[in-house]
Amino acid sequence: MQHPSPHSKRVLTVFVLAMLNVSIMASLRNLPLVAEFGLSALFFFFLVALFFLVPCALVSAELATSLPKAGGIYVWVREALGDRWGFMAIWMQWVHNVAWYPVIMSFIAVTSAYLFSTELASNKLFVISVILIGFWGMTLLNYLGIKISSGFSTIGVILGTILPGIFIISLGISWVTGEHPIQTPLTWDALIPSFKEVGNLVFLAGLFLAFAGLEVTASYANNVQNPKKNYPRAILLGAIITFTLFMLGSLSIAVVIPKEEINIVKGLMEAFKIFLSHYQLLWMLPIIAVLMVLGAIAEVNSWIIGPVRGLFATASHGNLPPFFQKRNKKDVPTRLLFFQATLVSIASLAFLYMPKVSSGFWILTALSAQSYLVMYILMFIAAIRLRYTKPHLPRPYHVPFKTFGIWTIGCMGMCSSVFAITLCFVPPTTLQVGNPLTYALFLTCGLLVMCLIPLGIHTFRKPHWILKS
Repeated sequence: MQHPSPHSKRVLTVFVLAMLNVSIMASLRNLPLVAEFGLSALFFFFLVALFFLVPCALVSAELATSLPKAGGIYVWVREALGDRWGFMAIWMQWVHNVAWYPVIMSFIAVTSAYLFSTELASNKLFVISVILIGFWGMTLLNYLGIKISSGFSTIGVILGTILPGIFIISLGISWVTGEHPIQTPLTWDALIPSFKEVGNLVFLAGLFLAFAGLEVTASYANNVQNPKKNYPRAILLGAIITFTLFMLGSLSIAVVIPKEEINIVKGLMEAFKIFLSHYQLLWMLPIIAVLMVLGAIAEVNSWIIGPVRGLFATASHGNLPPFFQKRNKKDVPTRLLFFQATLVSIASLAFLYMPKVSSGFWILTALSAQSYLVMYILMFIAAIRLRYTKPHLPRPYHVPFKTFGIWTIGCMGMCSSVFAITLCFVPPTTLQVGNPLTYALFLTCGLLVMCLIPLGIHTFRKPHWILKS
């Protein structure tokens, strides 16, 4: 295995890498989830950043710079724990999207409803129709090898995330500084959350999913000028920008919508509607809706093929049955794409069996978070083990304080991940999710199936499954 030369080009600045991290983490669809906490969200942001975001950033930076060859999380875990667990790690990174895609597509559906009739935002059949038609349409486009360019994706992030985010923050500041009714307390006492009822804290798990994905940009660590110092700086800058956007954006929702009336799916558009109506700018609501829909579509389309290609890469080690190894003339793994779209379609049916659209939105968010966090647990274990099995591996960047540092950071990440997975099983008190037992069983069975499938595939794989390039 070749390691990068110390004289290799370091072309990325701290700011550029920070922007890459912002594009991965920042998404306006998470603002209503955080708005539920009011000012106490600041407390939870600090906890999630300290016990999850920081460990993820430091560990993924060490692994990316010490094992820079293509493959990412699959290679990292495979080198430490063997092929079985490497395959499971990349599988969990991919399969969490199966639950995530219906969530982001439902956000697109609810937001686009404001272009026609706001009543459609609560119509489950409308939401599921947009999910199925939209996702299958983008899947077929990827069959043809048509992908959104990086330029369009950048424009989508700016127009669909950053500009609406800055706009709602500006409206919130204007609202607070004016003589308007504030729907959430903005006092020092409000900074400390109430821990009396666990069901009120469930949405905290959504923050873990919001801050996930740093292992994707960690692959750029070797391209940063002076990675030992500048990579952590880029992570810090990206986290501050994302933190500010989430914190002020969620508070902007909380100041105009009472906590008990915040809808985790359409709360963002409802806040915009209240603001714009008050300032006699309601004509801008459809424009805001179009911008956010375009941003979300660019986000979804850029993710559809990427994780599939990552999973397809494991075929070289015989981890995919020959049926899923078929590619078309555009080198697109068509059957894997079809399999992904089929699973997404099945997962989206959760909206039909939940009392409300917001209930389906949350339960799929919870399942997506749980699946992704399993991958992070494997990543933290791999980082610790590699310090013992490959102590002389070149590490341009490494977690500080040697063995004590990697154990401390790794255990912080693992414990916080286990905590968030467990928290997801508690039904939120502010949502109608039906029978609590059914809710817990859905998540339990969903997570078990997602974990057992890769283990089963690896156990029964055959020698002829190895893909010959």
